[in-house]
Amino acid sequence: MAQSNAAQTGADPIRQTLTSAVRNVRLETWQVNSSQMPFKTASAWSIQKYVLHGGKQEGVDVIVLNSGKLTITVVPTRGMSVLRVESSELVLGWNSPVKEVVHPSLINLQNRGGLGWLEGFNEWMVRCGAEWAGHPGKDKFINNTGDEAEMDLTLHGRIGNIPASEVEVIIDRTPPHRLRIRGRVDERQFYGPKLELWTEVSTEPGSTTFRIEDTLTNYSAYEQEFELIYHANYGPPLLEKDSRFVGAVKRITPFNAHAAKSTASFAQYVAPTKGFVEQVYMIEPFADAQNQTTVMLHNAAGDKAVTMRYDITQLPYFTLWKNTTALEEGYVTGLEPGTSSPANRSIERKAGCLAKLKPNETRRFMIDVGLHTNKDEIARATAAIKALQGSQQMQVSAQPVKVE
Repeated sequence: MAQSNAAQTGADPIRQTLTSAVRNVRLETWQVNSSQMPFKTASAWSIQKYVLHGGKQEGVDVIVLNSGKLTITVVPTRGMSVLRVESSELVLGWNSPVKEVVHPSLINLQNRGGLGWLEGFNEWMVRCGAEWAGHPGKDKFINNTGDEAEMDLTLHGRIGNIPASEVEVIIDRTPPHRLRIRGRVDERQFYGPKLELWTEVSTEPGSTTFRIEDTLTNYSAYEQEFELIYHANYGPPLLEKDSRFVGAVKRITPFNAHAAKSTASFAQYVAPTKGFVEQVYMIEPFADAQNQTTVMLHNAAGDKAVTMRYDITQLPYFTLWKNTTALEEGYVTGLEPGTSSPANRSIERKAGCLAKLKPNETRRFMIDVGLHTNKDEIARATAAIKALQGSQQMQVSAQPVKVE
């Protein structure tokens, strides 16, 4: 760690800049570990930054945070996405047909009718947004002459393919000595959005939980629509035949007629199935008195699980994406809290589901993620979710979302 930073004293956290567009800084390699700190922690930990080489991943920055129990891999070049999370017994992520961590400069978002985003899709968690998210298609906007015009919206927006302008590591001096990877991703355009997303992934030494905490600010003089979906993706070992989704569901709506045929079995998963066509369900969850809800995915044996806990006033919509196709094609499910559903922005606007930011307004989003490998612990988490549901019945919308 840089001596100037390590020598900092007092209660202020230790900070190390890894990338700064403002200061024209980019450290290609850097590392720090617990033995270099002026304090002791419950577990040894380390943070390392390096650059990938070869093929489409040439020049991609990667940061690996090892808490002693978890290894979290963040990709600043790809909008601060989280590539994977690993413990000694469990991996969060999936086996995508996309094998390299693709540099955004090599992705054409307009490809295949606006599906070019999929050329780099292999992360555990990628943020979709921020000017728009969801399905590709046409939408209206006001152009530079003040006239209404038409634009092409590509799948899931641009934020996941914008390199971070500022990246830093922050280490808290005071217990529990939280370890943070923080980055700023800008979605700005002349005669367009002026959105600034500060992202943070953090954990504590020795912990098997971690936190995603973001803020989105509108620096325009005008009100700005926005969408943000946290697209968290899971494959084996969590996803397998008879894996289950667990959530306190107030209402479920199938995305289309195809998904509607299987609404009764939305929470259960099948083995890899060649020819399977994705099924998508929009879920309105129940929450506790503090507006917190928890969703879970566990394997068939019930001895491996992931939980995601978040505030439904920050992220009021939840999407369950089931893509249990052949392993070679990408056997994966997505648990996706968001500010909207994944319909095209024009559909979300008509439904009154688009969030807006006033000039200089900031919104905060936080998700706590836990890895569980103990049956009793998973049973307790399941019981807590069922307690949120209580005796309240799940409502099923007979009609799918109108996407055309």
